[in-house]
Amino acid sequence: MPSQRIILGIGLAILLIIGAASIGLDLKSRSDAASVDRALGILSKISDMRPLLRRTESAARAFALSGDQEFAREYREASDATLPALAALVEAVKDNPTEKRLIEETKALVERQIAFNGELIRLRTAGDSAAVAALVNQEDRAATAAITENLEKAVAEERRLLFARRAESETNGTLLLAIDLAGVLLILFLAILLTVSTRRSRRQLQDSLSATKATNEALEAAVAERTEHLVAAHEELRLSAVVLRSTFHSMAEAVLVIDTRGEVLLSNPAAEKMLRYRPGMTVEHLRSLSAVFHADGVTPLPVHDMPASRALRGEAFDASEIVLRPVSGDPPVHLVISGRPLRDASGAISGAALVYHDITGSRETEHKLQQAQKLDAIGKLTGGVAHDFNNMLTVITGTTETLVANLAHEPALQKTAELIDQAAERCSELIQHLLAFARRQPLQPRNVDINATVLDIAKLLRPTLGEQIEVNSILEHEVAIAHIDASQLANSLLNMAINARDAMPNGGKLLLETRNVVLDEAYAQANPDAKPGPYVMLAVSDTGAGMPQEVLDKVFEPFFTTKEVGKGSGLGLSMVYGFVKQSGGHIRIYSEVGHGTTIKLYLPPARGQVEAGPPAAAPLPHGNETIMVVEDDALVRTFVTTQLQSLGYRTVAAANGPAAMKLIEGGQAFDLLFTDVIMPGGMTGRELADKVLKLRPGIKVLYTSGYTDNAIVHQGRLDPGVLLLTKPYRKSQLANMVRRALSG
Repeated sequence: MPSQRIILGIGLAILLIIGAASIGLDLKSRSDAASVDRALGILSKISDMRPLLRRTESAARAFALSGDQEFAREYREASDATLPALAALVEAVKDNPTEKRLIEETKALVERQIAFNGELIRLRTAGDSAAVAALVNQEDRAATAAITENLEKAVAEERRLLFARRAESETNGTLLLAIDLAGVLLILFLAILLTVSTRRSRRQLQDSLSATKATNEALEAAVAERTEHLVAAHEELRLSAVVLRSTFHSMAEAVLVIDTRGEVLLSNPAAEKMLRYRPGMTVEHLRSLSAVFHADGVTPLPVHDMPASRALRGEAFDASEIVLRPVSGDPPVHLVISGRPLRDASGAISGAALVYHDITGSRETEHKLQQAQKLDAIGKLTGGVAHDFNNMLTVITGTTETLVANLAHEPALQKTAELIDQAAERCSELIQHLLAFARRQPLQPRNVDINATVLDIAKLLRPTLGEQIEVNSILEHEVAIAHIDASQLANSLLNMAINARDAMPNGGKLLLETRNVVLDEAYAQANPDAKPGPYVMLAVSDTGAGMPQEVLDKVFEPFFTTKEVGKGSGLGLSMVYGFVKQSGGHIRIYSEVGHGTTIKLYLPPARGQVEAGPPAAAPLPHGNETIMVVEDDALVRTFVTTQLQSLGYRTVAAANGPAAMKLIEGGQAFDLLFTDVIMPGGMTGRELADKVLKLRPGIKVLYTSGYTDNAIVHQGRLDPGVLLLTKPYRKSQLANMVRRALSG
């Protein structure tokens, strides 16, 4: 027994030692498990840091390239999150000097990169493209590489520690198992000395140890699986957020999410463009930017019927149309709005979501269609009335003609009959204007050179409009010929010019412009009275008072006029409208109060050649003098010299001012300097002429130019004594102007 007690004592002592070692190893195992969790947390932080850094840099670069404010906002969000994340990472690795040094170096580099990108965004926002380019060229690529390298080193270090801790944990587990087995063996040995009941305890202990091991293994597997699921869920959530944000920001409809106080919680870029919303604005502030009306654009919309008010009251609505008239004077905006109240978990209203759709374009198209239909209806009515009036005027004019002839022996009555006849003639002219508007006038269309017609009419307009009106033209050289009634075109131009003159009582500019254009399907859809296809565009623009929208809506109606009584019949533009529509064309008028008016006639192009007009009555003037032609355009220079030679003149040509001066200083003789005004080579035509007159006083000079504002035109007038042949010009114009210059 004593020996058994000694053995039992020794066994118990050994068991105490084994227990102490087992407890120490168990604590060590728990510590290792905590270290593993810490390492996984650090790796997760580094993993989250990488896309955050890439997002910061890519957003800054995208903003520098595009100037899109969305990228600037994304940059600010990413950069605001980067530094706190780095600080948290420094705190997490503070116990590891190597990792702490790497992360602190990375933080310093990132702070420098954020400062660099912030300066890049500031310069791009200021519109300083040169500074942006210069800053991009100075970008420290090594810093970006160092940041990436440091993070990779930190990951490698943490993984090394993780693997080491796992290996140590496995070793400790093995040692713990060995110690446990030794303890079991000792217990088995002691159990021989103890009662049979201890065998049951041994089996229970063995079962407990096996269960503990299985539990540890299951726990490790669960931790690994949970970590994998968390990483996958985090990535899926990030991608879903990116897709949702991209979709929300790319919507064409404006979206506002507001709370019960009217403060905007969420908005998209379309809201900034459509509603002029700016961050920080409330619904009340937005309302102050515009006057709000019902769909008719006339009846004011009460505050309690505003979309936000209705949604916050709990109403759900769709397709509610309103009209905004900005207080800034911008054009009105037609909006269709859908609204829904937002409710919290208890069902109480916590806010509202509003979606705005801009239908201004479709409403304008409807308005244009209504205007076209109204003009068409008025035209049909007017045409019928004019037809009946013509029948009656036939009787009246025939009767008065007979009266005038038969009352020769009664002068007083004959004079009265003549007055009736004159009034009937005026009525006849009025009827012709009405027929023109109704598109029932007898046209005599032919193929017409629009440029030649405009040039001819421009000559008549200058004395008609007066010296206070400057008449200019911009004519496309290859403009197509049109199939129209030339006399009606002339009447139309005259009517438009007179209207322009009346809109410029203190003087101004009148511009005649021609160009080949093609109206596409999109234009035809926006302008229902237009057909897609090629046209010859003739535009008449003035710098007059302009017209408001309510006048523009009626400007083509017969007898509508804004002039004083007795100063206009109101049939001028209606006649132009009828002529263009009857010719198969299209007419548009653009006007802005205080800035002038432009009327564009889209005339149908002809399929054949220009029909020859009446031949010139007088032959072109010829001569035998020598003319120096200074023209930088080789084709124009060749054309001019050829035309001059065909008129009998001798020519000397130069491509610019310095080349001409070289010929003149070399003794070249000539009678007339014919020079372009605007030329390359550092010398204008005016400067060339001044130098030539110093060398050869009394020499004749003729200028040519395609511009109106240049070195020889000041304050809208040619300088005294200056002769100018405006481009483009014809041979007859060239011959007459050269002869005039030589004879002056």
